[in-house]
Amino acid sequence: MTDDEARATAGQWFVGSHGAPVDAPDDAHPARWTQVADKDEFLAAVEAVDPSLRERLAAVHVAGRQVPRRPFAAVRWLDDDWVAVFTPTVWYTETDRQVHTGELGALVGPGQVLTFEVGDAGVHDRALARLRGPGPAHGEGAQRVALAVLMAMVGVASEVEVALGDAVAETERIVFDRSVSDPVQRLYDLKREITEARRSLLPFSAELPELTDVGNSRRAVADRRTLERAASAVERIDRHLDAHDDLLSDMLQVHLAQVSVRQNEDMRKISAWAAILVYPTVVAGIYGMNFRNMPELHWLLGYPFALALMVVGCVVLYRAFRRVGWL
Repeated sequence: MTDDEARATAGQWFVGSHGAPVDAPDDAHPARWTQVADKDEFLAAVEAVDPSLRERLAAVHVAGRQVPRRPFAAVRWLDDDWVAVFTPTVWYTETDRQVHTGELGALVGPGQVLTFEVGDAGVHDRALARLRGPGPAHGEGAQRVALAVLMAMVGVASEVEVALGDAVAETERIVFDRSVSDPVQRLYDLKREITEARRSLLPFSAELPELTDVGNSRRAVADRRTLERAASAVERIDRHLDAHDDLLSDMLQVHLAQVSVRQNEDMRKISAWAAILVYPTVVAGIYGMNFRNMPELHWLLGYPFALALMVVGCVVLYRAFRRVGWL
């Protein structure tokens, strides 16, 4: 793919030292921000900038993908001017109550930023809106773009955490709702989605401090204080997700305790009714032995007496079990 072909398939803006992104340079030294659709176009666009960068960048990406289906994050300085960032992205859909993961890649260098995004997290659109929106400018050109992409990703992760927190609150109400037969499946599903979100964020939080490691010959991607704020935000999101997970574990324990209590209540009721039914069986068994010296067998009122004895005994047992709370 030639440089012109890469530009034709990409969204491209120029970001200067003042003002919002525009379609053409707005000052003498603008930063060119190119956003492409996937990794292949990303590597082609990098090759148009510098073929040696493409080889080093591909090596970083291949090395990070040695473990299949594991979220991959990496911050690698390719030289003193160029830094590559790969990180997973997350988003939450209300329809299926699931956390989905994608991937974001960026290459930041002198006057240029190249990015790609796989998935529906919308980090690129949020970064563009952040650059075009009001607010103080932090950094110039490429630094401003890199910071906007970084903060957009943190913002998306924060929204995922809030959505999961709302789902946890709704699940908490369901756990104490007796009309819901078994909320265990929902609890497990939500714990799985929280785990998925944490798995996607932890690699990035582990690699983010690498951006602050700027030597005397390296260009700063953004100021240290801003990067540390972003790292603190990611750690705070992870702590909140951990708290949500702990709350779900507590809910599961409460639900199991409720099930145990209901089972104990059912066992007591079964035992009480069994005792009540056993009493007339015992009386009938005694008088059914038909021994010769049993005067009640030849008594005129023997049969009504036996029935009355059964009824009175059952009533006494019923009232006794009701008094102790077994019925």
